Amino acid sequence: MTAALSGCGGGSGPGDVVLKLVAADYGTSDANKSDTYWNGVARNFEASHPGIRVQVSVYPWTDVDRKVAEMVKAGNAPDIAQIGAYADYAKAGKLYTADQMLSIPTQANFLPVLADAGRFSRVQYGLPFVASTRLLFYNKKLFSQAGLNAPRTWDDIAADAAALKQRGVKYPLALPLGEEESQAETLMWLLSGGGGYTDDSGAYNIDSPENAKTFNWLKSSLVDKGLVGPVAPGKLNRAKAFAAFTKGDVGMLNGHPTLMEEAQKQGVDVGMVPLPGPGGPTIGSMGVADWIMGFKQNGHRVEMGKFFDFMFSDKNVIEFADTYDMLPVTDSASEVMETDPEFKPLRKFLTALPNAELYPFGKTSWAQASESIKENIGEAVEPGANAASVLERIAQESSAAESAE
Repeated sequence: MTAALSGCGGGSGPGDVVLKLVAADYGTSDANKSDTYWNGVARNFEASHPGIRVQVSVYPWTDVDRKVAEMVKAGNAPDIAQIGAYADYAKAGKLYTADQMLSIPTQANFLPVLADAGRFSRVQYGLPFVASTRLLFYNKKLFSQAGLNAPRTWDDIAADAAALKQRGVKYPLALPLGEEESQAETLMWLLSGGGGYTDDSGAYNIDSPENAKTFNWLKSSLVDKGLVGPVAPGKLNRAKAFAAFTKGDVGMLNGHPTLMEEAQKQGVDVGMVPLPGPGGPTIGSMGVADWIMGFKQNGHRVEMGKFFDFMFSDKNVIEFADTYDMLPVTDSASEVMETDPEFKPLRKFLTALPNAELYPFGKTSWAQASESIKENIGEAVEPGANAASVLERIAQESSAAESAE
């Protein structure tokens, strides 16, 4: 655990309201732990809001969701939690709604796709904290050596992967369907094939004909032809695939801004395009968001609202996004980053975010559905597998989780 207390000195009094904030650590080393960001925001807030103190505790991502759940169960909920999901707490009636806390300008400033993803039963409880989206990355050097252009269609991907394999590229296309984050890799491919996890009414349709067609194509055109590298997709985790890309061992894979930065540091010339589909580039992309929320238990609605209004200023939003190679969650901060030359490498990701498709965060069953995907999806491309039957099994488990809610 990394823990820090802000506002411990100067100007605090016995009558101050203390906001307890629990947050996740996005840092990769001691040099960029999230404590620094949160303590800066907290102290600056306290300086302009006498009578309110902010106590910050930062935990690793591996622990923070569990830690908050334990605090809530013990009757000691934090005022503010910055974690991975909000729907369970919203369903249990433990959270304030966004409009109970935020000023109208702050609430209206969220990117609409993210505000919508923060809704449970059509009411916004989850405040988007930070976002990311995905593009297809390709190694420009390997493509140039093979005389290839950036892929636009599924056929291009298959042909390019075959050409890269002939030239001895270890992973012509890396397909990480291992348990680490295969729910993300899966959604990217489903979207490229015109499918997804839910239908237009929000019901699960993981075993749709479009989804089965996508996985049949992945299996027959890439996996069966040995174009995805030496590790079976179901055994390949994202971290290993990303590490191989930064070493120059991968021709293509789905990536996000953090990988772009790391690959460039390692001297890899990265090309980025929207994920190709059967007939051309995919219009939408997969988006990811993490959430921040306000718990009712301590009754600090007004004070939390003031903190959120301060925290979601362009300065604070951009500082966090810039530090961790993420994307901002507000319209105004996005506009700043789109026009600032310093953030030019992120423009393709920023452009993709407003049309992104996010996980069904508003479903309290999503956690169980996601686990089923992570545990099973790799089987859909194994030798002799029937992709449709694997998707049907995941769909049944997801629907059962939904019915049990």
